[in-house]
Amino acid sequence: MTEKVLKHPSREHENFFGMVTASPQMKGFFELVRKVARSDTSVLVRGESGTGKELVAQAIHELSARADRPFRAVNCATFTSELLASELFGHVRGAFTGAVDDRRGLFELADGGIVFLDEIAEIPFEIQARLLRVLQEQTFVPVGATNPRSVDIRLVAATNKALRREVAEGRFREDLMYRIRVVPIFLPPLVRRDGDVELLTWHFIDEFNADQGMPRHIEGIDRNAYEALLAYSWPGNVRELRNVIEYAFVIGDGSVLTIDELTPELRGEPPPSRKLDRGEDAESDERRRILAALGATGGHRGKAAERLEMSRTTLWRRMKELGIGQDKDESATE
Repeated sequence: MTEKVLKHPSREHENFFGMVTASPQMKGFFELVRKVARSDTSVLVRGESGTGKELVAQAIHELSARADRPFRAVNCATFTSELLASELFGHVRGAFTGAVDDRRGLFELADGGIVFLDEIAEIPFEIQARLLRVLQEQTFVPVGATNPRSVDIRLVAATNKALRREVAEGRFREDLMYRIRVVPIFLPPLVRRDGDVELLTWHFIDEFNADQGMPRHIEGIDRNAYEALLAYSWPGNVRELRNVIEYAFVIGDGSVLTIDELTPELRGEPPPSRKLDRGEDAESDERRRILAALGATGGHRGKAAERLEMSRTTLWRRMKELGIGQDKDESATE
């Protein structure tokens, strides 16, 4: 007779710089990362959202000859053109309104080490020429300055878009593309990692069981819930799986994870408001995830942002847009 409640299996797995897996696809990818790390060549990590591209960049850094030098990361999609230029190249006092002091940028701060540019396809076109100069000449000019500064950095970039298509559509410089994707590597999506949905489900259950801020302790998974987890397509990959397990911890009770505690997508339910035409369903889902993260961290926005894998600035902005914390607790801790 088939068991109705599944218990924690004992299974061999590998933890490669924070990437937990038992799949042969990922183990093959790890070998490629080890080889890539040996040189100073620019690397482009291709992969869907939520697959762990920054973890790959950190692994390359730790395995490289630059491991004892700085690692700096930035998500290019979270900044305006002016702010991204300042973030990357720094600025001098008076360069723009609000620039009251000189500020060092990521390239200068990472001198001798590795800079990771996530969502590289989103970098504004006007900044691409300046980035190309860094890669070609290892020099840059801070915003508002005139004299170039030398820097020694290795670039690791990531995107979930095809840069060749971006070039063809006029959104990305072809010469910069060739500088960035000297060695392109492709991070497999979760659905192509044999056995990892089950493995990571239990990995995240263990993680949240150890979290004193969680209201429950899960020891088993109802078979219907387990089958729903395996049948789902996971468009948000590992990040989405972690969020689903966290959601179950927050809204459920008892020691068994049931299908009623999974998100509507996994239960096969249609969106709750098909008549709405302005993205309310997506906003409702995002609001739920933010509230769950805030609840799990006792309202600590910094920790909630880490759980949601976004910057504190982005979290604050989305909370404001979604009306979260407007009526109370505006002074939530950072």
